[in-house]
Amino acid sequence: MTATATALGRDYRLLWSAAVSSRFGDALRTPALALLAAALTRDPRAIAAVTVAGQLPPLLFGLLGGAYADRWDRRRTMAAVDGARAVVVAALAVLVATGRAGVAVLAAAAFLLATLGTLFDASAFALLPSLVSPGALATANGRLQAGTAVAGGLLGTPLAGVLFALAASLPLAVDAITFALAAALVLALRPLPAAPPRPAGRGVWREAWAGMRWVRRDRVLWGIALASAGSNVAISGVMAVLVLYALGALRVPAQAYGLFAAGVVAGGLLGALVAGRVAARFGTLPALRAVLLGQTVALAGFALARGPVTGGVALAAFAAGTTIWNSLWSAYGQGHVPAELLGRVGAAQRVVGLAAAPVGAALAGFAGEAYGVGPVVGAAAGVFALVTAAAWGTFRSTA
Repeated sequence: MTATATALGRDYRLLWSAAVSSRFGDALRTPALALLAAALTRDPRAIAAVTVAGQLPPLLFGLLGGAYADRWDRRRTMAAVDGARAVVVAALAVLVATGRAGVAVLAAAAFLLATLGTLFDASAFALLPSLVSPGALATANGRLQAGTAVAGGLLGTPLAGVLFALAASLPLAVDAITFALAAALVLALRPLPAAPPRPAGRGVWREAWAGMRWVRRDRVLWGIALASAGSNVAISGVMAVLVLYALGALRVPAQAYGLFAAGVVAGGLLGALVAGRVAARFGTLPALRAVLLGQTVALAGFALARGPVTGGVALAAFAAGTTIWNSLWSAYGQGHVPAELLGRVGAAQRVVGLAAAPVGAALAGFAGEAYGVGPVVGAAAGVFALVTAAAWGTFRSTA
């Protein structure tokens, strides 16, 4: 754990440790599910169904998760969710070990775990401002992203294949342990003041949409949500064709692709570590403008690159911008939204942003087939430039 994380206080350290533990387990489980599906069938539709099952819940239940995060005690909710996820993954590990886990079971488990995750994510987003001072929010979010990037991209994902080779159920068993550990860490947080009582007669869906209405009425939050959606079209499009672009246009050797992809994690880690300093130096909203501009330049450089080194550096710089952006918009929302609405507003922003990602991936797939992957990356850079231009005036404040 970093010295900065230590300075943020005991409760932040516990939350940071819980988030890192959960992310490490996620990084073990996600590739394990894909490998399990591939071991059961070679039907791409069945394998894709497992992936889609894990991607749908944030779109279907994201707003609902935000509503319950604002209704219930967030500390206990997070602990209960991770306890439930530990049970689900442990049961799945038993089914895999005994040869009783088919594709339908894998898809159902992925769907259930992602559904529970929407409640955990909304609660964690809303809980953080009660643990650190307003001026430390950008740094706190950045350190969370840095820790989860290391746990997931640098440790968990490479280890998943090793554990799977030893026993197919082993990554899942370890994931169950990480969820149980995260639940215990969250329970160790100091109890928080009770949430204010809700008006009588309000249904949960009505409360859920209150978060979206708040975002829609706030010019800056709505601008952030739309910019996230537009940028996710470009990002998901690039990621959909990344391996083909790297092996072809950038001439990355197949045996070095893992090292090339690790540059994304390294760039993201660097961005997470400097997010707090960037916010303190320039102000959150001006920094958001600068990040968008920097990412546009980096993505244009990636589209123009014709070698593995220049392409890798450009992609790492773009990834650094992504983590800074995520840290800054989270800090802005956490510092400007009433505590009783934080779960719903954070969920609404994530839903708007995530809804655009499948669109970008689908468009990239069709365009790549028709025109090649090079034009897809160039078009993604153009989309990002349009997003930057459209959002420029929204972030003029010095907040």
